[in-house]
Amino acid sequence: MNFSKRNTQKKQQELRSSSIKFYSKLKFWLLRLCVVSLIGIFFISCNTMKGLLQGIIDTCPSLDETSIEPENFVSTIYDNKGNEVYQLVGSDANRISVSLEQIPIQLQQAFIAIEDERFYTHNGIDMKGIARAGVLTFSSGSLGQGASTITQQLLKNVIFSGGNERSMAEKIQRKVQEQYLALKLEKSTSKNVILENYLNTINLGQNTLGVQSASLRYFDKDVSELTLSECAVIAGITKNPSSLNPISYPENNKKRRKNVLDKMLELSMITQKEYGTALADNVYKRIQKVNKKKTKISNTVTSYFTDAVIDSVLNDLQKELGYSEKQATNLLYRGGLSIYTTQDQGMQKVCDSVISDASLYPTGTTYSFTYRLSVIDENNNCYNYDENTLLNYFRTRNPSFSLLFSSKSEAKKYIKLYRNYVVKKHTKVTGESLTFTLQPQISFVLMDQSTGQVKALVGGRGQKTASRTLNRATSTTRQPGSTFKVLSAYLPAIDSKNMSLASVYDDVPYNYPGTNRPVKNWYSSGYRGLTTIRTAIKDSMNIITVKTLADVTPEKSLAYLDKLGFTTLISDTSLPANDVNLSTALGGLTYGVTNFEATAAYAAIANNGTYQKPILYTKVLDHDGKVLLKNKSKVKKVMKDSTAYLLTSAMQDVVNSGTGTLAHFTNSSMPLAGKTGTTSDNIDAWFIGYTPYFTAGIWTGYDNNTSLSNTSYHKIIWRTIMERLHTNLPNKTFSKPDSIVTATICTKSGKLARKGVCDCAPGGSTVKKEYFAGHIPTEYCDTHMSVNICTTSGQVASSSCPASSIVTKIMLKKDEKGATTSDSPYVISPKELTTVCSYHTGTHNADLSLGDTTSPDRTKKDTKKKKNTDTKHTEKKSTQPKKGE
Repeated sequence: MNFSKRNTQKKQQELRSSSIKFYSKLKFWLLRLCVVSLIGIFFISCNTMKGLLQGIIDTCPSLDETSIEPENFVSTIYDNKGNEVYQLVGSDANRISVSLEQIPIQLQQAFIAIEDERFYTHNGIDMKGIARAGVLTFSSGSLGQGASTITQQLLKNVIFSGGNERSMAEKIQRKVQEQYLALKLEKSTSKNVILENYLNTINLGQNTLGVQSASLRYFDKDVSELTLSECAVIAGITKNPSSLNPISYPENNKKRRKNVLDKMLELSMITQKEYGTALADNVYKRIQKVNKKKTKISNTVTSYFTDAVIDSVLNDLQKELGYSEKQATNLLYRGGLSIYTTQDQGMQKVCDSVISDASLYPTGTTYSFTYRLSVIDENNNCYNYDENTLLNYFRTRNPSFSLLFSSKSEAKKYIKLYRNYVVKKHTKVTGESLTFTLQPQISFVLMDQSTGQVKALVGGRGQKTASRTLNRATSTTRQPGSTFKVLSAYLPAIDSKNMSLASVYDDVPYNYPGTNRPVKNWYSSGYRGLTTIRTAIKDSMNIITVKTLADVTPEKSLAYLDKLGFTTLISDTSLPANDVNLSTALGGLTYGVTNFEATAAYAAIANNGTYQKPILYTKVLDHDGKVLLKNKSKVKKVMKDSTAYLLTSAMQDVVNSGTGTLAHFTNSSMPLAGKTGTTSDNIDAWFIGYTPYFTAGIWTGYDNNTSLSNTSYHKIIWRTIMERLHTNLPNKTFSKPDSIVTATICTKSGKLARKGVCDCAPGGSTVKKEYFAGHIPTEYCDTHMSVNICTTSGQVASSSCPASSIVTKIMLKKDEKGATTSDSPYVISPKELTTVCSYHTGTHNADLSLGDTTSPDRTKKDTKKKKNTDTKHTEKKSTQPKKGE
């Protein structure tokens, strides 16, 4: 072997060369493997990313032009003249849509300048904006810098519910879908359509959505009237509606407004002069001024009329169009409906003003309250308390304790005592509320009887603290008392039983048929004897009313009441409690009636016998202006026009000289008709009346059925309201049908009066001119009789009585069966008519003595005395003020 130095070096060099080559090859293959792996990873990643993106895109919401239109809009209620009354705003619905043509070009430019300056040139995605946002994101480490175009923002608002994601992954997914849909949308939809929908959807603070709502809220003007400065204010809000709110943070908005104007100037959208003028504008002073005005007049609490309209529309949406309750409510509060009501705001203000006048109520106004208290004890047991549990607590100590207080402070003392009793050391209060209510309460309904339109409505007195609360005009049922007499008894009697206002009933002691329960008159001056229906209506006489209904039958009465629109009466006789009975004549009902329906029933009489179902609105338009509901009063003939006229004539007497004189106008001769009503123990007091123009019903009483100490003040309130409403209306008479004829009758028989007899009655003439429906009586009075009386015996004179002892008297042929009435001094019974003088015939009949038979002079004297007494009684009855029935 050659171990020379040279050869050794050569061998070593060969060995090193082989190692180098090996390692070189190894490095090469490793590098190649890495490259191949990276390429593989890249392609795998790309495929994975492609799959992820495809998955995200595949789960995109569907999209067409209609899907980018705003869905939720404010619904508006208008009065009968088209003036806005109230806006119904549901969640995410305070939006009023306007077309792009209505939006000033400078407002459009302001949004484009600050939000998407390349709006008209990009295809839905702004790549320059994305690049800028990317650089800022990497430099700041945050995704806070946006690059969304107007198209993307629109999609975020209407498709992605505002973009409130819970995680970064969800946000990235939404961004990808948003960009994809933006590209897709711009291929099928014009820029103007996109911009219009964007400007109608954006959140602009103060619970406003869209530029029209914002313009009205901040500047109290239509969007078309905005100045450049005002446009910049609104456009500046959208980045952050909370911190850039021009009312709450004017300085923040002022800086943003300048940014908007700077950008508009930079993009040559405005001139330097316009820029300077806008910057110099003290727009925030105007905004604060408008805000004070809006805050002052803003009332989130609906009125009683609006409450009734809401209930009516909701009911009709379900009944007429088949909506569920949830669907109807959602449409009403978020559907952008236009509801045109029958309300006359001028009339409503008169009603509200008068009913709010404390001077028209009796002294001693009190307060009741509604109280709710919820607590949890140390064992997590929940307990609920209210005003009734409070009442029971204090009644164990004082049985006469009442929930009526002279002041709120007095009530709060007891509430505090009760609260201290309930809330223990380890007890936690989870809820508490307290609402006070003035007492006595009241309701009022005003209708145009010719159309059925309700012009005004009041559901209570005192401050209304919440929307859709207890409405005593439309929802509360109360006993109608004597207002029901006309509707339940006299109307069907005259309309279907051939009775007239001259029909006569005897006011004598009377029990409900088949019972020992007496019918009692409201007055305490005894019984009035033979009385016409006209007088019975005028003086609200109970016994005659019940007798009339007994002849009519309760079944017939209920049939008429049903046609008059009452929905709360019980006609099913299989039920233990029903209204098919004689108590209905006096308004003694199972559940009672609402003022709304009672007033509508009287309006049918005022409208010549034609019932117009009361309506609160005339039409409802959907968001596109198409008629959704058309509401016209349903009309039906309930009674003959002659019946209506006769009832009106009798009820004119009620106001002129009967129980309703306090309702008579004091400064006008406008014809009035109406009927009073007071229930047992003075719990309810009513007056329902009408003129040739309007019908109005008023009710008053305590919510808890406490007795009223005064049952007259409501008539004065009714008169005050109605007289004001008729101030500028010309006098007009009630329409008289051609079938109405007149005849002179005797009020004790209802038949034609006999001259020299009925007009010479000792208690005063009973002759009266009366109206009849087509046919007048043909028979003459046979109740009054001219009778020769022997002054010696006081009996019917016989042929044996000397002429000197005979006097002729006008008497009433009637058997009173032991009763004493106003007729009694002038009555002669059938038996007495057949019993002649026993003194001069030699036969003495002691049972039939009508006077002192021992002395003719004494008999004459007693008769004269009796006449004087009767005259005094008549005078007293005509001057004594009515107490109310």
